[in-house]
Amino acid sequence: MRKKCLVLLLLVFQLQLSQAQSFTKDDGGIKATVNGTEISIRLYTPSLVRIIKSPAGKTVIKESLSVIKQPEKTAFTSKQKGDNVSLATGKIKVDLNLKTATITFTTASNLALLPEKAAGTFTSFNDAGNATYTVEQTFSLEKEEAIYGLGQQQSGKLSQRNVKLNMIQGNTDDYVPFFVSTKGYGLFWDNYSPTAFEDKPEGTSFKSDVGDCIDYYFMYGGNIDGTIACMRDLTGQVPMFPLWTYGFWQSKERYKTQDELVGVVKKYRELGVPLDGIIQDWQYWGNNYLWNAMDFLNPEFPNPRKMIGDIHDQHAHLAISIWNSFGPHTLQYREMEPKKMLLNFETWPQSGLEKWPPDMNYPSGVKPYDPYNPEARAIYWKYLKKGLFSLGIDAWWMDSSEPDHLSFKPSDLDEKTYLGSFRKVRNAFPLMTVGGVAQNQRQTSSDKRVYILTRSAFAGQQRYGSNTWSGDVNSSWQSLRNQIPAGLNFTLTGIPYWNSDIGGFFAGAYNRSWNDGSGARNPLFQELYTRWAQFGAFTPMMRSHGTDVPREIYQFGKKGEPVYDAIEKAIHLRYLLLPYIYSTAWTVTNQQSSFMRALAMDFNDKNVQDINNEYMFGKSILVAPIVKAQYTPETIVKTDAESGWNKKDSKDPSKNNIVDFTQTRTTEVYLPGGTSWYDFWTNQQIQGGETGLQNTTLDMIPLYVKAGSILPIGPDVQYATEKKWDELTFRIYKGADGTFTLYEDENDNYNYEKGAFTTISFNWDNTRKTLTIGDRNGSFNGMLNERKFRFVIAKPGVGMGMSNGQAEKEITYSGKKVVIKF
Repeated sequence: MRKKCLVLLLLVFQLQLSQAQSFTKDDGGIKATVNGTEISIRLYTPSLVRIIKSPAGKTVIKESLSVIKQPEKTAFTSKQKGDNVSLATGKIKVDLNLKTATITFTTASNLALLPEKAAGTFTSFNDAGNATYTVEQTFSLEKEEAIYGLGQQQSGKLSQRNVKLNMIQGNTDDYVPFFVSTKGYGLFWDNYSPTAFEDKPEGTSFKSDVGDCIDYYFMYGGNIDGTIACMRDLTGQVPMFPLWTYGFWQSKERYKTQDELVGVVKKYRELGVPLDGIIQDWQYWGNNYLWNAMDFLNPEFPNPRKMIGDIHDQHAHLAISIWNSFGPHTLQYREMEPKKMLLNFETWPQSGLEKWPPDMNYPSGVKPYDPYNPEARAIYWKYLKKGLFSLGIDAWWMDSSEPDHLSFKPSDLDEKTYLGSFRKVRNAFPLMTVGGVAQNQRQTSSDKRVYILTRSAFAGQQRYGSNTWSGDVNSSWQSLRNQIPAGLNFTLTGIPYWNSDIGGFFAGAYNRSWNDGSGARNPLFQELYTRWAQFGAFTPMMRSHGTDVPREIYQFGKKGEPVYDAIEKAIHLRYLLLPYIYSTAWTVTNQQSSFMRALAMDFNDKNVQDINNEYMFGKSILVAPIVKAQYTPETIVKTDAESGWNKKDSKDPSKNNIVDFTQTRTTEVYLPGGTSWYDFWTNQQIQGGETGLQNTTLDMIPLYVKAGSILPIGPDVQYATEKKWDELTFRIYKGADGTFTLYEDENDNYNYEKGAFTTISFNWDNTRKTLTIGDRNGSFNGMLNERKFRFVIAKPGVGMGMSNGQAEKEITYSGKKVVIKF
């Protein structure tokens, strides 16, 4: 009996020893092998952990394209209880089940966050001759949990529950495999191949075509802002953009001569309508065989240096179209082709001839380049610098950065890149090509901040000074409705700069359906364009662009006419808000904030979790764009972003009819609970938590300011830097305590990174009705040493709209603390 007991005790001891040795611990985390799967749990910060899973015995060496952060030395504890191993920091706890190989994430106080539903699967896959895997991981989300992000889609959905996405970059869909939860955590699936994301009652999964391992990051920020801060800590912070880029941009497809381009700027100056940016679209290089030559070879642009000088002399800036492919007659093509730096699949343009539709008897021979190759990126910049940057071009419009992939064949993904098959790295194409331009420009000069307008993006692209637009979307009301959730979900991936073509890109049906052939005078398009412009005024970039119908303000009429005046009012409002916008940009750079904010980011109100037609612009202004036609019938225009313009006529029931744009209309708005609000136009105070009807006119969309806000109003200017902010009016919206920090710097260089900037804090004590203006912090060349500040208390029944109202207090501020009692 005694001998049997000793044997039993020995077996128990051996079993315990076996369990104790089933995982290993080092300074960075723990590792274990479970059921043939090697699992690594690596801490990057107390709130951020990386999970790597791979088949046992397979060596995995992976350098992330998105992640630039190195793991911090992080204190943690680990313990084993039965089949469970726990790793805990002061913020999160990670539990690994040594029997099922599943992982569960909780807060340090054991609040459930996210469990894996299964261990993860590895299915053998032949990737262009390389033996690898298709990888999948499934998680379990709570039924009431909302998630956001995953990039930009044109579905009109905000919450990404119960969706299925085929994540491969396209013209109007940008995919970033990262989502945030209303529970305060985020998950980044670090894979660049085509990926299926699916959320259904049975589980939430990522499944990628190619992966040597399952590789994802879990982060807990406590709320959505905190989680986005974790994502930027992991993949890169956001630089400041030049002040002028927050002004109004005019563009179209395309200005055909340099005189036409310069003439647009001149016309805006004559009309007194503010303008800061003008964009030159494609074919300034000449024919399609010279596609993207990055040189002015078109005879209609005979003196580009003078053209750029003429634009600069009018205090405007020029962005120019560059692409990610090259025609066979270009110098870039001829240098890259022998070095196998071009990808062999069909891209835009298909034909060497410019007529539409493409004549495939004359194929263009245009090929995308391989941006994964550092030498190819250097060659790209060499010609860009020589042909355009040296002339004084201010910004880049990087079109087709996904890139265009026409007549898609699965075998195209077998194309070899510097980093393996195109399939393996497909979705990171925009990150690599935008990064190549940004990094090379920074190395060349720090006098001009990098500014890249791009059509596609991937995780980490926020670090490269880029602003992504939503692609060649339709000119329709449904398309306008789709832009709001598209922009919000894009922002919720941690990439804060986004915009869309004001008016939508494809507008030909409005042109052909109108009596004089001028879509800009078609009331259907006029109403849509006006509402889109008002929405655009509250995005990080206000940019007018499209085809078929010209978009310059003077095409829509003249001063004194409702449509013209409404468009002009939206542009002027944008400029009045520049001190608020630029200061918000600093919070994005310095405090990991966001411009466009889904209401769930700021309000603990379940009613707002899936509101897809309202958002906060910065922390103070709620924007409720008009996204349904109020004066004309809605005409849904169907186009194909891949194949081009809609050439069919559409029946226009308002053709030849006069539309009265002066009438007042109403729209429904929900204001989040937990705070009170002020109507921006009338100062009417409204308690949140209810849906109400709001009166609107053609020149006015619903705007609300949150109680406790301090809103700076800038001078009336024709371009962003025309006047210094030596006299600013601050509107104080009482009802709650509030703060605001005014940020200023040298406007267009990187000296702010060396500390050349100032901040002035404003603090409103609602109980004492006292405003405290703090000492000015910092300094920079050209800083105002003394200025006037005017203060207006927003009062119900006393409307201000775009006026400043009657100042209750006015002071001269010289950089020292001031306390003002109201």
